[in-house]
Amino acid sequence: MSDVDILIVGAGAAGIAAARAARQAGRSVLLLEARDRAGGRARTDLTTLGAPFDLGATWLHEAGANPLTPLAAAAASDHDAPFDHDTVRSHRCLLGDRMATAAEMAEYDAAYGRFHAHLAARRAPGRSAGAVAPRGGPWDATIAHWEGEVICAAPLAAMDLDDFLDTQLSGPNLLLPGGLGPLLQGLAAGLPIRLGAVVRRIDWGGTRIAVEGDFGRVTAGAVVVTIPTSLLAAGAIRFDPPLPAETLQAAHDLPLGLLSKIGLKASGADRLDLPDFGGLERRVDDPAEPAMSFVAWPFGRDHLMGFLGGEAAWALSGQGSAALQAHALAELRRAYGGRADRAIRADLAAMHDWGADPFARGAYSHARPGRAAARVTLGTPLQEGRLCFAGEACHPRYAATLAGAWDSGCQAAAAALAATGPAAAAFAATERVSGGL
Repeated sequence: MSDVDILIVGAGAAGIAAARAARQAGRSVLLLEARDRAGGRARTDLTTLGAPFDLGATWLHEAGANPLTPLAAAAASDHDAPFDHDTVRSHRCLLGDRMATAAEMAEYDAAYGRFHAHLAARRAPGRSAGAVAPRGGPWDATIAHWEGEVICAAPLAAMDLDDFLDTQLSGPNLLLPGGLGPLLQGLAAGLPIRLGAVVRRIDWGGTRIAVEGDFGRVTAGAVVVTIPTSLLAAGAIRFDPPLPAETLQAAHDLPLGLLSKIGLKASGADRLDLPDFGGLERRVDDPAEPAMSFVAWPFGRDHLMGFLGGEAAWALSGQGSAALQAHALAELRRAYGGRADRAIRADLAAMHDWGADPFARGAYSHARPGRAAARVTLGTPLQEGRLCFAGEACHPRYAATLAGAWDSGCQAAAAALAATGPAAAAFAATERVSGGL
C-alpha cells in the first residue's frame, strides 16, 4: 500500500484504536510500526516465569469507564476473565528492620487519606498551581515516593499539581490473567500493519501527506502520529514544514518518567509470609530513595512483581536485567535477610528496559509544573485534522494509561475522518464508552 486514506504511525493502543475506527468507517488504512510487534508499551512475557508477566502496562484502571474493559471481557475465556485486583489488595510496610504494626499502618493509611485533600486545598482555580509538594509529616516522604516515583514514574516535584489532580484514577483496577499484551495483539489482528517500519520524515505541506522511511514512501489524506513524546521532543521524526512551536513545546512539556518492573520467581515453597496479591513496601525518609515495592504471587503464581521508579530507575536503565534483579534482591533482604536469597531464584528474571528502548525512552508522561495545558495542545489536530497526534500523553483525564491512549486514538481518528470526509467521522466514536471516556 503506497497510498491510503489514513496512515497511522505506531501500533500501540492509540494507533490500534485509530485504525479500527477508520476501518469501521470504510477508509483505507495503514499502520507503520517500528517494532517487530504491535502493542507499544503493553508487552507480555509469556515464557520466562512460566506464566504471563506484563512487562509494561499492567492494569485496566477505572474499569467502569475504561473503553478496553468491554473489549477485554469479550476476548476473555472463562478462566481468563478480567480480575478486580482491588478486592484482594493488601499491603505491608517495612520500618527499618521490622514490619509496621497494625497501629502504625493505621497511621500510614490516615496520612495517605489526608494527602489528596491537602493537595486539592492548594489548587488555585483558573491558574496553574505549580509543582506538587506534600506537607511535612512522618509518613509524607513515603506517600510522596509512592504517588510520585511508583505511580507516576517521576518525582512529585517534577509534576504540575493541576495535571496531577486531573489525572487521578479510581477503581476498579483490573488485571488480566493472560496479560495486556495479548489483548492488544488480538485487537490489532487483521489490521494492515507494516512491522519494522521506522518513520524518518513526514512531509505535510502538500495536498497529500507523505511519510518516508527505510520502507519507502506512503502518501495519505490524513496522518495520525502516536509515537511517545520522548521521541517527538528528540526529533526522531523530521516534519516538513516544521511543527508549530507550541506543538513541539508541548512534547517537551510532557516528558516520560520511568517505572521499571521485574518478575522474580520463587525457588521453592517459601512465600515469604505474603498472601496472594499482597503488597510489600518500605518507609523512606526521602522520596528519592531507591526503594522498591512488590506485589506477591498474583493469581497464586510463583512469582513476585517488583517496581522501581523515578531517578532510581533511570540510574539502572541500560545496565541490563542483572542490575535490576540484584537491586530487587537487596530490597527483599531488608525485610527477610538471607531468607530472601533462599526463597527467590537468582538465575531468572523477567523485565524490559523501557528507558533504553529506542522506541519508548521511558514509561509514561507527566506534565512539567505550569504546563498542564500541554496535553490539550499536543492533542489538537493540525491542518484541520490532516495531521493529528495521539497517545496517553494527549489525554487530559486518563494520561499515562491504556485507556487514555485508546480514547486519544479514537479522537484523532474522528478528526482525520472529518478531514477526509465529514460524513464518516461519526464512526470514530463507536468504540468509546457512552458516559465514560
